[in-house]
Amino acid sequence: MKKIFEATYDGHQILVENRWFAGEKLYVNGELQDENIGLALRATLTGKLRNDSNESKNIKVTIGGFFSIHCKIFVDNVLVPSHQMKASN
Repeated sequence: MKKIFEATYDGHQILVENRWFAGEKLYVNGELQDENIGLALRATLTGKLRNDSNESKNIKVTIGGFFSIHCKIFVDNVLVPSHQMKASN
């Protein structure tokens, strides 16, 4: 089963993909920035986002849960609203 979470920050797309037994991936504007392989009850992914003036902002993603998966996306330690896209197999 695959779950995808998506957020937009300053016009940049942040996408987090979670697959059972296969791990998690963090994409920023379609570019893979971090990945965890395997099964875990809790995971952290990190990445960077560059704005138009070439300044870098840190991205941190926490994923966890037992019966259902929850995902929180932070940019420079500020929680960014995200939503889960339709889950698929």
